[in-house]
Amino acid sequence: METTGPILLIDDDAMLRELVVEYLEEYGFTVHTLPNGLKAVETIQSISPSTVILDVMMPGKDGLEVLREIRTVSTVPVIMLTAKGEDTDRIVGLELGADDYMAKPFNPRELLARIKAVLRRFETAMHEGTGKADSTTLSAGGLTLNIPKQTLLVDDTELELAPTEFRLLKVLMSNVDKALTRDNLMDLVWDKDFSAYDRSIDVHISKLRSQLKLFEKHAKRIKTVWGTGYMFVGEA
Repeated sequence: METTGPILLIDDDAMLRELVVEYLEEYGFTVHTLPNGLKAVETIQSISPSTVILDVMMPGKDGLEVLREIRTVSTVPVIMLTAKGEDTDRIVGLELGADDYMAKPFNPRELLARIKAVLRRFETAMHEGTGKADSTTLSAGGLTLNIPKQTLLVDDTELELAPTEFRLLKVLMSNVDKALTRDNLMDLVWDKDFSAYDRSIDVHISKLRSQLKLFEKHAKRIKTVWGTGYMFVGEA
């Protein structure tokens, strides 16, 4: 039986909701459902789900808009459900803070595996640390990651990071001035049994850079190593 918190499924397809609820409850999960995203934020604040499964294509307020609203109040892991082959939705979803995606139609068994993988990554991001001085912080290049709070301290400004960006920056800051290939980063940031979208790393790097760009001396802290991958520069 699972001991994690409830799962929130947001999808306008009643048959799909019934199927997912029935399947996940067999594995001990408690599943709450919504037919649309109108009360998504309110429900998240009320039940504190461990994972949100969110459909992109919904009438009225679509899943990307709902995800944007969720990310203003919560870093809860979000798995997006997208139409098969809709790469644009996947890229935009990642940019807005999605942690994973699945194309419809999907096998409930794969969804269960994705949920478990997302939860493992989230728990690791919240509790692991290899920082200088103690295990609660990691410092490099004038930046400091607060491991328990999952935040980044830049000068005197504290920034909240989504789970994936947190893990990615943690890996980069743990390997100062060392070029890491995309494959290296995929292995270190995601589980080995997780098939990340091939542009995931680039999208998350872009999000980190957009935050660092606000601070002139840190704007070029993450360097592209052409033909290889990325590097965290200790002295920018």
